[in-house]
Amino acid sequence: MNYKLELNTQEPNSKIVFNTIKFDSFKINIVERYIGSMKARPTLCEVLFKVRTLDDVLINRRDGNIRVKIKGDDFETYQKLSRDLNSYEYKNKLINRKEVEENYVHFILSLVITNYQLN
Repeated sequence: MNYKLELNTQEPNSKIVFNTIKFDSFKINIVERYIGSMKARPTLCEVLFKVRTLDDVLINRRDGNIRVKIKGDDFETYQKLSRDLNSYEYKNKLINRKEVEENYVHFILSLVITNYQLN
């Protein structure tokens, strides 16, 4: 499945970071909220995501809600994957970028499959 990963679309010094994964028929909007200074070491405190069609129509979850809050063990896994995407090694191509991106996308897709009924 083809995808395009758009990372860190945000306002300068904003404590909210938006990431988007675009697929052929839908996209996933990910919202990260941080505490602390964004110039020093910000701490990830909350992650939400929504699934939309390519023309921005929200898709409801199986339970009728729209967004998913990542919690528990999934949150810890997400923190690690997000840290890898924002690392010095990733930005300077010292590690396999494709592998880091695929791990991130596959994790998010597993959460989408768990929470949404996609036709």
